[in-house]
Amino acid sequence: MGNFQHTDIPIKYPLAKETITEVEIQNLIGWLKGYPRLTKGELTVEFEKKWAEYIGTKYSVFVNSGSSANLLMIYALKELGRLNGKVIVPSVGWVTTISPLIQFGIEPVMVDADKKTFGINLKQTEELLKTEEISAIIFVQVLGVPHYKEQLLKLSEKYNVPLLEDSCAALGSSYEDGTMVGQVGVMSTFSFYFGHQFSTIEGGMVNTDDEDIYHMLLMLRSHGWGKDLPKDLYKQKMNDNNVDSFHEPFTFLVPGFNLRSTDLQSYLGLMQVEKADWISERRTRNHLEYGKRLSENFEFQDWGNDNPCSISFGVLAKSKEKRKEVVSRLVENGIETRIFSAGNLGLHPFWVNRFGEFHGDVADKIHSRGLFLPNYPELEIEDIKFITGVCNGI
Repeated sequence: MGNFQHTDIPIKYPLAKETITEVEIQNLIGWLKGYPRLTKGELTVEFEKKWAEYIGTKYSVFVNSGSSANLLMIYALKELGRLNGKVIVPSVGWVTTISPLIQFGIEPVMVDADKKTFGINLKQTEELLKTEEISAIIFVQVLGVPHYKEQLLKLSEKYNVPLLEDSCAALGSSYEDGTMVGQVGVMSTFSFYFGHQFSTIEGGMVNTDDEDIYHMLLMLRSHGWGKDLPKDLYKQKMNDNNVDSFHEPFTFLVPGFNLRSTDLQSYLGLMQVEKADWISERRTRNHLEYGKRLSENFEFQDWGNDNPCSISFGVLAKSKEKRKEVVSRLVENGIETRIFSAGNLGLHPFWVNRFGEFHGDVADKIHSRGLFLPNYPELEIEDIKFITGVCNGI
């Protein structure tokens, strides 16, 4: 997984470890023996409530992946008539932060990464808000390092554009004032994929405080029907559309998808969310320890007084050649590594073949010099001391 070269050296320190424990697997087996409902049901609703409570939003909608969460977030805004222009997107993040826009015929406009947080460059963002017809801003909480909350909210208010917050790799991160990542945008997304902060095998969540958006998310997630809506609203929509009771269960109100997850995954999620604080504390501790121990030969994100909870610790070597040297040392010592996220998304074929190459000073630097180091709750301080020693050439 991303070692840059073939090697027979066993991996001692993987980039990620499964967060579902043997005890949780045994609990799951016991639950399955009761022949419960496996598709989306009451456990999904319970998990959604627990997750909304944990993040600090009114509503959560569970889907089958973080990528599906991004797709649902974007299409919900479009279906509500709130996406009528271009959308500002990051150059550093993941393809499915951007690809739904292309799929839905909405033009993305890319900006460079910020030199401190690696989130979107706010100066370039405001220039585009002044000169282009922008209908939304999508920003990524890159590797769990919180991006400038107050500045983002001011831009949103000043130019009357909604913020869409991709927090898929930032579960458990918080700002200095205690605000959880996931509370900044009109919607936010999370991923519960293996290797992220915690896992439901596959899964994702969309969070919001907006009731109209919440209702749209519920319909779009499940084919476009209204079965998950509050009963009074469901009946009202059936009456408004002159639907009789026999046709009600199979009437589609909006052009939806099937992005549902299952009660099986919700069962896992409920166990995972109970230990979310412990996972976050350990990952944050490890993140800060990396920052203390890496030498001046590396650059990394500046989180100020915020609390980053990362899936991996991202670093930039002094040059592309130096990155090769560091990678070789890591591999020789059984330490798994890979490129920094996806590098500059503006240099990937999906973007270049449509819009031409995008170059930004920071994004290009991340693309050519960036790499990941392991971070997971079981990693101890002594392990980080060893890993950083290898990086530093000690």
